Amino acid sequence: MPVGKDKFYLVMVLFLLGVLGYLTYQIISPFLIPIAWSIVFSIVFYPIYAFMTRRIRIKAAASVITIILMLIVIVGPFSYVTISLVNEMQVFAEKIADTGLGSAGDIVEKLDSWPFFEKIRSYPGLQNILSEEAILDNIKKGGKLLVDNLTVRITNILGAVIDFVIVIFTTFFLLKDGPALLSKAKDFLPFNEEQKERLAGQVKDMIVSTVYGGVAVSLLQGILGGIAYSVIGIEAPVMWGIAMSIMSFVPLIGTFAIWGPTTVYLIVAGGYMQAGGLFLFGVFVISMVDNILKPLIIGSRTKMPTIVILFSVLGGIKFFGMIGLIMGPLITAVFISVMDIFRNIEGGASLS
Repeated sequence: MPVGKDKFYLVMVLFLLGVLGYLTYQIISPFLIPIAWSIVFSIVFYPIYAFMTRRIRIKAAASVITIILMLIVIVGPFSYVTISLVNEMQVFAEKIADTGLGSAGDIVEKLDSWPFFEKIRSYPGLQNILSEEAILDNIKKGGKLLVDNLTVRITNILGAVIDFVIVIFTTFFLLKDGPALLSKAKDFLPFNEEQKERLAGQVKDMIVSTVYGGVAVSLLQGILGGIAYSVIGIEAPVMWGIAMSIMSFVPLIGTFAIWGPTTVYLIVAGGYMQAGGLFLFGVFVISMVDNILKPLIIGSRTKMPTIVILFSVLGGIKFFGMIGLIMGPLITAVFISVMDIFRNIEGGASLS
């Protein structure tokens, strides 16, 4: 066949692939978030599925049992947390609405007695940074934002139910057919068998370090934080526990972004015993979970640099929403693994 015809057919094939790929994306795009959650659940619960298949030998039955266990683990606690969070947010909103200048004035008065804050307010443009009006305005804006966002989420119950059903069915098939799908996906990779195996091993290690390590630490730190807030009498412990669980994904700052300011607030409000207890518990229990549990889970597996995790988490949240907490680092991990394959190709050797 002449060279000109070869190029023509190649252009046509690429054109058809582009058109069909675009149309396929448009068809699947409404379900990308549920599919993403399914991928995460499949990764997290796959060890249970693998254990079941060794005992039952029937993939469909093992997948159903794994789904049931997943629902027990997720739906029960999630229902309790959701109900508690709604109640706490309602109380929180009511208290914000009832906040008076007296309580804010007491806080401002105590802050003014500290030389540090007095010096800050002496700078031009910062005189009103800790005024009663500024504090109340920020509190009310923050509370209104939280309540409005929560209301939007709750009113979209039907869409959430449909997405949840899609997640369950997709997870079922990913668990049952996941290895076969991965095997087919590997056939499309432009690498030789050795490089494919190395990529699979690196991606597995990255997944364990970012997903298993991150999820386990996040949940435990959130639970410990919620218990601590409940014990010392801080209102809305479930809400603050969820906040700590989310912030635990952010490197360097982590859960300190939640319990640190709370400690300062308790000191300002005169709760020195509560502040001391929360500070000690935050430093020696909540924060230490990250230093103890992650090494046990991750071991000597490949770890991404802290700065890379930070930007992958923040970028993932911005691009994907809440699922980006996990999908951001996961996608970045796969990218790093692929780049590592190219880096180790010697002398421009063939990829296949």
